[in-house]
Amino acid sequence: MLNAKQVEELLGVDASTVYRMAADGRLPAVRVGRQWRFPPDAVDRLLAAPGDGSGPAQPPVEVTTALLEAMAPALGVTMVVTDLRGRPLTRLVHPAPALAEHVDDPRFLASCTREWARYAQTPHLAPRFESSAQGFLCAHSLVRHGSELVAMVLAGGIAPAEDTASGLFHLDAAGRRRVLEALPRIAAVLSRLLDHPGTGGR
Repeated sequence: MLNAKQVEELLGVDASTVYRMAADGRLPAVRVGRQWRFPPDAVDRLLAAPGDGSGPAQPPVEVTTALLEAMAPALGVTMVVTDLRGRPLTRLVHPAPALAEHVDDPRFLASCTREWARYAQTPHLAPRFESSAQGFLCAHSLVRHGSELVAMVLAGGIAPAEDTASGLFHLDAAGRRRVLEALPRIAAVLSRLLDHPGTGGR
C-alpha cells in the first residue's frame, strides 16, 4: 500500500487533491489509524487512463493546475477543471474567501460536483454566467480530445452584480467579459495538450 506522499509524487498533485480524490471515490483508499493508504493498482489505473483506451483522455493534472494558477488570479476568479461527471481533476485554484473555508468539506465538494455535472450536460456555443446553488456566478467551457468532449474548465466565485457582500470576487463588466473570452482559450490550450501529449506530463 502506498502512503499519501508517494501518491502525490506519482500523480504530480498536492496532498489536498489526493485526500479529495480519496473522499469522493476517484481513488480507492483505506484508513490505517490516522493515515490513508492507497492500493498501488488503483494509482496505476489512474496513471494509465489517459492513453490506454480504458477511459476518456484527461488533461495532464500538473500542467493544467499550473495553467489555472497563472490564469485564475489574473482574471480574479476561482478556477477548476472537472471531468464531464463534475468530478474535479484539479483542486480549486484561487478560491474566493467564501469558498476557501469550505474546500475541505466533503458535503461542499459533493454539492459542487453535482452542480458541475449539470453544467457539463448543458454545453453552450459560448460561455455565459449562471447562478450557482452557492450564490455566486460561474461559467464554463468544454475541453475536447479530437471530436470527443472530455472535460470542462470552470470560472466562479464571482459575486452577482447586485451583491455587495464580501467573500466573493467582484468584477466589473470588463472583468466579466475578460473571463468569458478567456475560458474558450484555456479550454483550447487543454485540448491541444491532449492532442499533443508530448507537450506536458501528468
